[in-house]
Amino acid sequence: MSDQERRRQGTDGPDGKEATPSEESPVASNHIPQSPEIFVPPLARSSGMPLSAWLIAGAVVLAVLGGLLLAGHRKAPVVTGVQPIDAYASNLQLSQLQMSESTSLSGGKSTFIDGHIRNLGPAVVTGVTVQVLFHNQEQMPPQVETLPLALIRTREPYVDTQPVSAAPLNPGDEREFRLIFESIPANWNMQMPEIRVIRVDTK
Repeated sequence: MSDQERRRQGTDGPDGKEATPSEESPVASNHIPQSPEIFVPPLARSSGMPLSAWLIAGAVVLAVLGGLLLAGHRKAPVVTGVQPIDAYASNLQLSQLQMSESTSLSGGKSTFIDGHIRNLGPAVVTGVTVQVLFHNQEQMPPQVETLPLALIRTREPYVDTQPVSAAPLNPGDEREFRLIFESIPANWNMQMPEIRVIRVDTK
């Protein structure tokens, strides 16, 4: 068989006819079937609040919290000098005054004035502020301490106090109270200091 016959046989079919492109083997074909496009559903929109609304709400909350913190840390006005006695003070009777002191484990010393307070007036007392004057024997102005009067809630196992607003004094009520001082003047004359009621809150 000549080379020309071999070449012709390679291009002919089994019956001697020339093979058509449609009869060619799939492996030999250059046609690659394309797969159908994958369907990607659109992203679902969130039904919640937009981000800008959340940011505004967060800013409002932070502003409110900041205002509350500033209000809580706002210091009460400092009272200097001896103040006039409150008009309702004549209805508050202070009696059975006693002084004592204690020393903590760290060496600090506290001084206490205990006594009884009685509401002889017609109003309900919800707060009492006093000034305590520690006099001296050197003809110098007394040291003035201004503080709220606290009622004794319990004495056992230790003395526990509470503000007058926690247990208001009704007309005719009598309660024990305690005043606490972390320091007293070195030139104090060792006598019972003067207690002046400079503010009474009533309702």
